[in-house]
Amino acid sequence: MNRNIGVLISGRGSNLQAIIDAVGDGRLDARIALVVSNRADAYGLVRASEAGIETMVVDHKAHASREAFERVLVDGLRARDVRLVCLAGFMRLLGATFVGAFPNAILNIHPALLPAFPGLHAQRQAFDHGVKVAGATVHFVDTNLDAGPIVLQAAVPVLDEDTEDTLADRILAQEHRLYPAAIQRVLDGRWSIAGRRVVFAEAE
Repeated sequence: MNRNIGVLISGRGSNLQAIIDAVGDGRLDARIALVVSNRADAYGLVRASEAGIETMVVDHKAHASREAFERVLVDGLRARDVRLVCLAGFMRLLGATFVGAFPNAILNIHPALLPAFPGLHAQRQAFDHGVKVAGATVHFVDTNLDAGPIVLQAAVPVLDEDTEDTLADRILAQEHRLYPAAIQRVLDGRWSIAGRRVVFAEAE
């Protein structure tokens, strides 16, 4: 069975590292076939190279349109027989060209309990709103911002002594646990999407 995944990044790649570590210690039965960044200075490229993973840089600014940029991404991932695309701090909104090429096969992790606090600075939004529970969400990607069907979530209590930074750190720790687990469940199959719900079949 094809268990090739591609990871798209734009920055430091801490969730990429969590995926690399999970593959390495056997928690995630997958092969990272390619790591792609839209920024040549992304530290996640160093993490990938040190792990012996092929990397590719596709600068969105070097393409005339989002469609042209996305076609290059799609071609690169398809050439490596990627089955599932995982966004890990990829700071570009994907459009119909990319999403249509990988239907129900793109995951993203977001540092909030969606549908609350989509978009940038989710931890700050949660902190400023005074919520008592924050968290992280892994969801399928569609053409809307942080709006696809939810795969897994993890709750993180907001403590009275928290700052935005301490809350963000605790959410990130849960992201590193949650994302490999969600990728594993999706790769294993036995799930369906009913409306907006991701439904997992009971194990036999």
